[in-house]
Amino acid sequence: MAGESSNEKNTNGGWKFPKAFWTANIVELFERAAYYAVFIAITLYLSRVVGFNDINAAWIGGAFSAGLYFLPPFTGAFADKIGFRNAVILAFGLLTLGYFTLGALPYKPVVIPALVVLMFGGSFIKSIITGTVAKTTSEETRARGYSIFYGMVNVGAFLGKTFAYPLRLEWGLRSINFYAAAMTLIALIIVYFYYKNVNSDGEGRSFKEVWTSFVKVVTNIRLITLIFIVSGFWIIQHQLYATMPKYVLRTVGEHASPEWIANVNPFVVMTTVVFITNMMRKVKAVNSMIVGMFLMPISALLMASSNLLESFAGPSVSFFGLFSAHPITIMLIAGIIVQALAETFISPRYLEYFSLVAPKGEEGLYLGFSHLHSFLSSLLGFGISGYLLTEYCPDPRTLTAAEKLHAYDHAYYIWYYFAAIALAAAIALIIYKHVYKRIDKRNAA
Repeated sequence: MAGESSNEKNTNGGWKFPKAFWTANIVELFERAAYYAVFIAITLYLSRVVGFNDINAAWIGGAFSAGLYFLPPFTGAFADKIGFRNAVILAFGLLTLGYFTLGALPYKPVVIPALVVLMFGGSFIKSIITGTVAKTTSEETRARGYSIFYGMVNVGAFLGKTFAYPLRLEWGLRSINFYAAAMTLIALIIVYFYYKNVNSDGEGRSFKEVWTSFVKVVTNIRLITLIFIVSGFWIIQHQLYATMPKYVLRTVGEHASPEWIANVNPFVVMTTVVFITNMMRKVKAVNSMIVGMFLMPISALLMASSNLLESFAGPSVSFFGLFSAHPITIMLIAGIIVQALAETFISPRYLEYFSLVAPKGEEGLYLGFSHLHSFLSSLLGFGISGYLLTEYCPDPRTLTAAEKLHAYDHAYYIWYYFAAIALAAAIALIIYKHVYKRIDKRNAA
């Protein structure tokens, strides 16, 4: 990198960052565009193309998502050993191979190994890109650098789901995997020619240290309880991918767009997170989280209310004669808006609170596994979804003509289960707060 150290940091407080920083953020956009295009349709692909039933498709999709959240601390340690450039080339090579295989060979014996390849490739990206941002920014510019990074993540996620809809309609579900492979191949080419190594001498952690961190987190009752409680929130969030795509296509019709409906979430988060975080800045982190947790059952109940809207508005609701939408679509969007608002109350403050309850002096060690809630909620959220879909919103291919007439009359019951889970998690967080407040007072005394 002519005239520039590979790990040069921006220290002037402006917007000029090293090439490694911009390269990492650009390829992150491509990776997110690939991932979210595939992930929004993952259970549809596993059922419709590969041939798994709803329950098996849900567990496979959940295990894939869970692995992406569990592996990064371990693959990050490996990336430190082989160098970031080698690791990111390996990552995008694995992703391109995995996505292309899903599109070209949609058979049961092939698909699961392909998803494992994608899981490892994606887990490398999570650790490498965030590590690159950290190592190419200074204390003065880190907040600005991460704001650019999270902006790229959201833009990529938005674009991926936006393109997934026309691809599915025009060329079928398999084409989404080829689109994703093309995105990661472009990223691989960019990385090969423009990404120079970032110096990580003395900054990496060994596998033994990572494993020790994991054991400490899962054996810390206070932290693991918090992780379980917050998983209740993320179980509902994961329904954007686990339940909603099949639910809306089976109840509204094949013309519906679960991909664009899901895009409501990042749009609301991007437009409100700064305002809400600033509004809640003087409120304790746990209290901000509690507000968000109580918004989640409201979100699920809104999604369950489509039958009420349809009872007095009919099967199509017109908006000033400009356009019309199905009541199910309207109530899903209403629920997702509330869900996104809940996320803005919870996500920015969760890591803050997690670091506060971690043992003093070991915050960094514990934060490496702070996202275990997403590991748990992926498995549970997708797993529960498969059983609920089978019971209340079954695959039309498994139904006779007579069964189809009333098969989806009670499909909205699904959201009552998730409302109950969300409410239980919100109440649990209040109990957790008061129990440990008393324990802390007693220990202080």
